[in-house]
Amino acid sequence: MNEREDELMRALLRQSLPQVGEVEPARNLWPAMQLRMEVRWTSPPWFDWALAVGVAAFGFVFPAAIPVLLYYL
Repeated sequence: MNEREDELMRALLRQSLPQVGEVEPARNLWPAMQLRMEVRWTSPPWFDWALAVGVAAFGFVFPAAIPVLLYYL
């Protein structure tokens, strides 16, 4: 590319890209972030516990299957 094409490319890029300046958010985001951080942890549903107990029982009954289960985790 020669200098003329470079200048044309710069001009086209300046036209297509918006000006970057100090843009303020539309609202204060900190109160929403505090609410999200204050949400308490809830216990998993019963079927998650049932699945964990089932996998543990399967490992207890078939101990040779434990490496296979760990491989797929």
